[in-house]
Amino acid sequence: MTCPHCQAPEPSFLKTRRIWKCRACQKQFSAKVGTIFEDSPIALEKWLPALWFVVNCKNGISSYELARALGVTQKTAWFMAHRIRLAVQTGTFGKLSGEVEVDETYIGGKARFMHKGKRAEKITGTGGMGKAAVMGLLERHGEDGHSRVKATVVPNVRRKTLAPAVREQVAEGSELFTDALPSYNSLGEDYIHQVIDHAESYAEGNVHTNGLENFWSLLKRGIKGTYVSVEPFHLFRYLDEQVFRFNNRKLTDGLRFLRAAAGIIGKRLTYAELIGAEVEV
Repeated sequence: MTCPHCQAPEPSFLKTRRIWKCRACQKQFSAKVGTIFEDSPIALEKWLPALWFVVNCKNGISSYELARALGVTQKTAWFMAHRIRLAVQTGTFGKLSGEVEVDETYIGGKARFMHKGKRAEKITGTGGMGKAAVMGLLERHGEDGHSRVKATVVPNVRRKTLAPAVREQVAEGSELFTDALPSYNSLGEDYIHQVIDHAESYAEGNVHTNGLENFWSLLKRGIKGTYVSVEPFHLFRYLDEQVFRFNNRKLTDGLRFLRAAAGIIGKRLTYAELIGAEVEV
């Protein structure tokens, strides 16, 4: 082991405090340094169960439930859950190929459940007005034989937004399956593009987007049933959580936990960054 501050070798271990102290620079540090747990007063005895809950609860776990399970405040549990979502954030695993489904959805409250004043403020048009747009891509029969998905928040579902995003994430020449949204019309130039018109049917042979529809149902079940309300500013973090669980759904709970634990290193999220506060330098 080396000191994370000065890289000096063989720091001494203080058994009474369960931390290390560098003989060269005299600075103290713990096993949390360089991980999502860094500078957290919460013990690993609570962090590790929290990680287990987030990655293994099929519909997610709310900060209130996590707080009750760990014996911490709701605010602390909320911060912990977001740091864990950073740990399970899927890195770049190359472009999708083969048979790829592309679809979009909207995340947000339904107008009929809103107060009259809030409805007038939020709902100014039809369809997805007042909601956050999300684009998903699903590769059928991936490297391990199971489908895998990518999902990202997009500013809108116009052609100039969706088409470049698809070209960036999907290998040229792949089979592409989309709905009849006009934003996808130009993709036939680079892909074997097949369209399913949901006004007529939901599947014609292997031409469908049912894989992504399944993912959307899992995502919305967690957001509406567990988290109830998600700010658009944080939506991408909940996408990361659901994408991780979906892409690792065939693993046992223990292996899924270990795969998530492998992502804790080299990532850090401060509370100021989480809430978008400006930090004075």
